[in-house]
Amino acid sequence: MVKTIASVGLPVDEVLEIKKNRITPDKEVSGRKKRISIVTGVHGDELEGQYVCFELMQRIEAEKEKLTGIVDIYPAMNPLGIDSITRGIPAFDLDMNRLFPGNREGNMTEYIAAKIVEDIKGSSVCIDIHASNIYLTEIPQIRINELHKEKLVPLASKTNVDFIWVHGASTVLESTLAYSLNSHNVPTLVVEMGVGMRITKKYAEQLVDGIFNLMREMGIWQGETKEPRKPIISENPEDVCFLNASTAGIFVPQVKHWERLKKGDTIGHIIDPLRGKVLDTILSPIDGILFTIREYPVVDAGSLIGRLLREEILAK
Repeated sequence: MVKTIASVGLPVDEVLEIKKNRITPDKEVSGRKKRISIVTGVHGDELEGQYVCFELMQRIEAEKEKLTGIVDIYPAMNPLGIDSITRGIPAFDLDMNRLFPGNREGNMTEYIAAKIVEDIKGSSVCIDIHASNIYLTEIPQIRINELHKEKLVPLASKTNVDFIWVHGASTVLESTLAYSLNSHNVPTLVVEMGVGMRITKKYAEQLVDGIFNLMREMGIWQGETKEPRKPIISENPEDVCFLNASTAGIFVPQVKHWERLKKGDTIGHIIDPLRGKVLDTILSPIDGILFTIREYPVVDAGSLIGRLLREEILAK
C-alpha cells in the first residue's frame, strides 16, 4: 500500500510528496508484527538503493505467503534531488542528511525531516542505503558509530556485506537520519556501496540477499535465504590506509576493485595527457585489500585515490 508520509506545497501549484510502500502479510499473524524499514534516496545522486527497493518488492510479491511482518520501503526521501541529479535539496543548497531529527514547526525541509523520523519510529530495524559519490567506488559495507556498536554489529553481520566499519564517536554527525533513529531506539544500519549516479546490480542483489536473511532472523520472513558472507569487521582506525594523489592529473588504475595487493604493487598512474608523461605512480604502501578506488579520473593534489584494509585484519 503506497502512502504519503509528508506533503508540502511548492511554487507554481506543485507539491512535494515523500511516499512509502508498506507491504504486509496476506494472512493473519498472531502477536505484534515486527517491522523493517528500508530507506534510500536521502542524497539525490545516490541511486544504488533504487534497485534494492525494486528487487526487494519483486521477491516479496513472488512469495508473499512467507511474509510474517511489515516491510516499509521509502525509495525517495529526497525526490527533488533525485529528479535534478543533485546530492542535496535543490534551491535550498542543503544536505538532507544534516537536517534530522527536524522540526514540525520549522521550515519546509525541517518539517519533512521531522515527518520522516516520526514515520520510521517504532520500526524493529531500519536500513539506510547510500552509494558513494561520483568520484569513488565502494564495496558493500555498513558503517557504524561506536556508540551503538554492541547493538548494531550483530545485526550488520547478517546482511551479507563485505565490510563493517566501526567509526569513533568523534566522527558521528548528530544531524544524520541514522543517529536520530538510533537515539530513538530504532537500530539503524548505514549501507555504503557502489558509485554515485549509477546502479551496480550485483551489489544491490548481494544486499537484497542480506536483507532477506536479516528478515528471517527477525521473524519477518519464513522463506529460504542464502547464507550470508562473513564480513571483515574493523574497529581500529589503523586498519584502514588512505591513498591520496600527490599531484593533479588523470588517474588511470592498474588494479581491480577489492583486489588483494602486496606492498609496492602498482595501483595506478597519474598522467599528463598534454605532455604524454606519467606524473606519478601510485604504489600500495602496505599488504592489504583495496576496498575503495577512484572512479572519476580527474584528480587534484590531495584527492582520494583509494582505501586499503591492512592484511593483519584480513587474517582475523
